[in-house]
Amino acid sequence: MKLLHLGDLHLGRSLGDFDLLEDQRYILDEILAIAGRQQVDGVLLAGDIYDRPVPSEGAVRLLDYFLNRLAEAGIKVFMISGNHDSDERLNFGSSFFEARGIYIAARYQGELYHRCIDGINFYLLPFVKASQVRHFFPDEEIESYDQAVKVVLRHAGIDPKACNVLVAHQFVAGSNLVLELAGSESAAVQQVGLVEQIGADNFAAFAYTALGHIHRPQKAGGEQVRYAGSPLKYSLGECNDEKSVPLIDIDGTGNVAVELLPLKPRRDLRHLTGRLEQLLSRENLQDTDDYIYVTLTDEEPRDNAMGIIQGYYPNTVKLDYRNSHTMAMVQEDVFRVAELRSFDELVGDFYRLVYGQDISEEEMAVMREIGTRAGVVDETD
Repeated sequence: MKLLHLGDLHLGRSLGDFDLLEDQRYILDEILAIAGRQQVDGVLLAGDIYDRPVPSEGAVRLLDYFLNRLAEAGIKVFMISGNHDSDERLNFGSSFFEARGIYIAARYQGELYHRCIDGINFYLLPFVKASQVRHFFPDEEIESYDQAVKVVLRHAGIDPKACNVLVAHQFVAGSNLVLELAGSESAAVQQVGLVEQIGADNFAAFAYTALGHIHRPQKAGGEQVRYAGSPLKYSLGECNDEKSVPLIDIDGTGNVAVELLPLKPRRDLRHLTGRLEQLLSRENLQDTDDYIYVTLTDEEPRDNAMGIIQGYYPNTVKLDYRNSHTMAMVQEDVFRVAELRSFDELVGDFYRLVYGQDISEEEMAVMREIGTRAGVVDETD
């Protein structure tokens, strides 16, 4: 079978004040064209389909358009939820969709979703936390995300000799691997990565593991364990990324070949740094329709700098300054935040930002233990 691996569509995403639905439709049409040219049999959608739990009407229509086009072409879809998705919304109509070759696992319900198509076993693992898995296996020792995934896979009855494919949405790293982070999950991984991290060795029984959660395309412990990355650049940290879609060619014996097919967006996302006159000089103006982040190095603020730049780059997202004054202020602010906010407050705020809900006391206890081991929490506090 030939498969395309996608992740982190984040349909309904905005970039500053700019709605990205047209850009997302453009890149999905490009992916549909690739699927047609390559005559793929299926698409693996590895979570964060929507950008928020309650997606906009436009985002819902765009997903409907994409899935219908794939179904009309006879291309099967294997889709899971990510931490940005509402499992209930994504799971709606899943039984009906399956009749059209669209397989959805949006909520873990005690067993790993499994379908065998043309001799290949497809397993779908939506985003899960340790507390969710512990609910179904109260007698198992489950204190971390890694232990939770181990329990899920161990109880799935997977035949390691068969040809198996897994779609998952977690933070996966090899034993000696440092992932290149970018996008909406980068800060989350830096803050709670030790709790979230899943060992890549969990996936030895799979010919290919299609991952979502990290926006930068990369391997995660082997050629067959991979993040597709987001199809578009959604943050300043992704400006230098080369976006692509993995084409997976897999035979019935489990042999896998991976080819990265480049994606070209409707508008690029770029970061310009320099003095105002330098950036707007004739020789430096190029691709003025792109989305632009601007960092001015002028020592003094310029009147109406944003308005001036938008006269040349109408899709300028954000402007800031980097000079001797701002560098001093940043250093002072970092120390002030660390002094005024407790460990629990910092972790709690960040958890709400990423997951849209309060962290449980159980998960906070794990964070405190890890913080104590790392020396960032005083045991006497």
